[in-house]
Amino acid sequence: MSGSISEQQAVIEAAVKEATALISVAPDAASIRTAVNAATGKKGTLAAVKSGLGRVTDLELRKTLGQAVNEAIEAVERAATAREQTVKREAFAGAIAADRVDMSELALRTGGRRGRMHLVTQATERLEDVFVGLGFRVAEGPEVETDFHNFEALNMPPSHPARSMWDTLFVDQDPQGSVVLRTHTSPVQIRVMQEWPPPIYAVMPGRVFRKETPDATHMPVFYQIEGLVVDRNITFADLAGTIEAFTKAFFGEGFTSRLRPSYFPFTEPSAEFDIRRHDGSWIELGGCGMVHPRVLAAAGLDPEEWGGFAFGFGIDRMAKERHGVEDIREMYSNDVRFMEQFS
Repeated sequence: MSGSISEQQAVIEAAVKEATALISVAPDAASIRTAVNAATGKKGTLAAVKSGLGRVTDLELRKTLGQAVNEAIEAVERAATAREQTVKREAFAGAIAADRVDMSELALRTGGRRGRMHLVTQATERLEDVFVGLGFRVAEGPEVETDFHNFEALNMPPSHPARSMWDTLFVDQDPQGSVVLRTHTSPVQIRVMQEWPPPIYAVMPGRVFRKETPDATHMPVFYQIEGLVVDRNITFADLAGTIEAFTKAFFGEGFTSRLRPSYFPFTEPSAEFDIRRHDGSWIELGGCGMVHPRVLAAAGLDPEEWGGFAFGFGIDRMAKERHGVEDIREMYSNDVRFMEQFS
């Protein structure tokens, strides 16, 4: 190798400077690789310096130049990697811009028509308004839940047969089965009791998930709203009165409600509640009952001091009944002709 160490270092620095300059303006991945190969490839400047190190007899000089060459190659590769990422981002942004649709222009061409809230969203907001008017607060919780909040705290330990009532969708997590897509909004009741000091008057609307085959009255992803009251001296009569007040406020004075004995692991006693249509027929709407003492204890409340009631029903079904929709799947078909009926 001819030339002093300073000359060789100058050659290395010049090669890096030239390569990074070419890389910085390379328009695509192929051009970037060409610039890299011109410096680090078999016929590149840095490769030539590196191949000549074997002829350097001074060990310290060989070590110094070898380190300089390696650092130069790394610098070129770093510049290439950074430029490749920039090129990818620019290409993606260009594709997005090319596919962009000016919706405001479309709206002007169609006479300025505005979008509408989904039927379920309308029902959710109306339900929230009704319950807020009755003195309740609105609470929300995560859709991906722990087994504790979704089952165990609701008086359903791993061996409890009531778990078979739900077709649960599990999230891949260790330990297996410890995380689920919530099957109801009841876990929010546990979180509220853990976080809010009583007395508690709250409703919990939200999306839930079950492994069900879609039909006229069922969907695998649907919406629920649940209510929870925790206070002193709460009775079953308070529950019945709340259900009746809600029925008239939401459906109108021509509707009424009734309770039928039932079973739920998280309430005792439990009931189903129905509403009577204008034609005199009854339809089951949801479940309710007095909060089980074990549920209160699991949430950190003393069941000797506090009591309460809970209720829940499907928002989709409420919207279906209120608007006379025959098939619940219609609400998720995105058929504009259907949606335009419910502005």
